[in-house]
Amino acid sequence: MPQVLDPSTIDAFALDGAVVIRSAFVGWIDELRVGVARNLDEPGPYFAENVPDGGSGRFWDDYCNWERIPEFERFVRESPAAAIAGELMASQTVQFFHDHVLLKDAGTETATPWHSDSPYYFVDGRQTVSLWIPLDPVDSATLRIIRGSHRWERDVLPVRWLSGTSFYEEGDYLPVPDPDRDGGSDVLEWSLQPGDAVAFHFRAVHGARGNETGAARRAFSARFVGDDARYVARTGRTSPPFPGHGMSDGDRLRGDWFPILIAPD
Repeated sequence: MPQVLDPSTIDAFALDGAVVIRSAFVGWIDELRVGVARNLDEPGPYFAENVPDGGSGRFWDDYCNWERIPEFERFVRESPAAAIAGELMASQTVQFFHDHVLLKDAGTETATPWHSDSPYYFVDGRQTVSLWIPLDPVDSATLRIIRGSHRWERDVLPVRWLSGTSFYEEGDYLPVPDPDRDGGSDVLEWSLQPGDAVAFHFRAVHGARGNETGAARRAFSARFVGDDARYVARTGRTSPPFPGHGMSDGDRLRGDWFPILIAPD
């Protein structure tokens, strides 16, 4: 396949754990907006509301809907996302993990807590990437990533977004950071237009402010794994849970559930 990304972007992703890719998905925004509207009208089993009682606005998310929302499936299979993911991961294999929609209405104060995705998942590996694609212009409510956090020796404690309680009963985790309060971290963030994307490693620590603007902030994420990704058992129910998967520690993710989009010749 022809190379999509500049080598400096690939190098920056390896070093920083996150990069911005401009205008990569301009032609897909209208279709993804249709899919998000369909998702809201027909929520999946993992649909969640994330604004605490008494909070302003609305912040909902849902994931693992690509097989039942045709706009999402077309994006996964036909957009340049898989090729971009393969270059960023330096992987010959690109396997789709799952989709995720996050929508913050105008006037929503609730922030997305600082976290990394990796400890919530049942997959481990160096070759991982999420593409976070805003469907609306974003500035203050953009995604924020702690530079280099994907290279930290331990994962950050995974917590439930509403309650703040630990997601698992056991595990050797770092405390949840707050770079705005504590300082000492270099936070990457970009103003974005529809069609731009932020690519970040599963272990990169990230969050987002509330959306106190006058317009909604819709975002679609597509998540991919590469050659070295393997199933890993956690001490509790993962997120997404994927019940009945039948995999054991060290297995490659099953291809009938997690399609291989690019494979070695």
